[in-house]
Amino acid sequence: MTTPVLYLLGTAAPPVLDIGDVIRRAHSDGWDVCLGLTPTAAEWLEDRLPALESLTGRPIRSRHRRPTEVDVWPAADVALVAPATFNTVNHWALGLTSHFVPAFAAEAIGKGIPLVTMPCVNQALAQHPQFERSLATLRDAGVTVLRGAPDVDWDAALSEAGRRID
Repeated sequence: MTTPVLYLLGTAAPPVLDIGDVIRRAHSDGWDVCLGLTPTAAEWLEDRLPALESLTGRPIRSRHRRPTEVDVWPAADVALVAPATFNTVNHWALGLTSHFVPAFAAEAIGKGIPLVTMPCVNQALAQHPQFERSLATLRDAGVTVLRGAPDVDWDAALSEAGRRID
């Protein structure tokens, strides 16, 4: 059996700062991990990007590929979008694909790639009426939405990702 491939797609919420530990946990659970980040998350982790790239063994993606670039990532068995900010959840649900993470996640719905997300938003943003509409849209599209705020339960997120490929 081949090693399952997890696309770990992180956004700019504080739990993204623990992404190296999450990759290690995923590896210990038997995942091959590809890391994608929003531009702001990549900026937050800028000094750690070389180590994270070494940890995954693949380039980290935080921008769209150019048309002439070959995709060096293997196909995803499942994608975990976590932590997922208010901005990313809404962009994804509305099909706004200006950045790599919501673009990949939106396309994954159409490709039938299993998706799990764990939003991480503050209470004020969670009360915005668009947020619940966006979560409902994602659920209706087959995305598993886990509750994560104020923190991300990475073990629960990885476990759910595993269930989505079984």
